Amino acid sequence: MHDPLIRRTRPADDPLSDFFWTSGADGRLRFLRCDKCGYFSHPPTARCPRCLAEGMTPTPVAGTGTIYTFTVNYQPWVASQQPYVIAVIEFDEQPDLRITSNVVGCDVDDVAIGDRVTVTFLHRHERWYPLFERLPRSSR
Repeated sequence: MHDPLIRRTRPADDPLSDFFWTSGADGRLRFLRCDKCGYFSHPPTARCPRCLAEGMTPTPVAGTGTIYTFTVNYQPWVASQQPYVIAVIEFDEQPDLRITSNVVGCDVDDVAIGDRVTVTFLHRHERWYPLFERLPRSSR
C-alpha cells in the first residue's frame, strides 16, 4: 500500500486506543463496542457514551462505509507532497460511527460525498493505519 503522505506522525501509545492501531495486522478494523447496549464508540472511551456503562470491547466491523464529507489537500506542506484526500468515513454498522482518514487508489478529483469505500491498511511505525479505497460506483 502506497502512503499518500510523505510524513505521517506515529500515534502516541495509549492503553485505551492501542488496539485500534494494531488491529489492522489481521486485516480487520475494530472499534470499542459497549458490552451492555452494543453502541460503538470512536474515539475510544472507557465508558459507553450512550448508556454510561463500563465494559467496552474491541469489536471487528465490516470496514465498509460512505464518504460523509471530504477535502483535497493541494497545499504541499512537505516538499514533493502530492495532493491527497482527507475524508470522514461513516460506517455501515452505525450512522454516527465515523473516522477521519485518507482515500487512496483513485484520482483525488474522482472522489464524491456518498461514495462507498472499503478499508485497507498501511503498515508504518509498527502501527496499522486504516485507509480507504473507493468502491466502483456501480456498487452504490
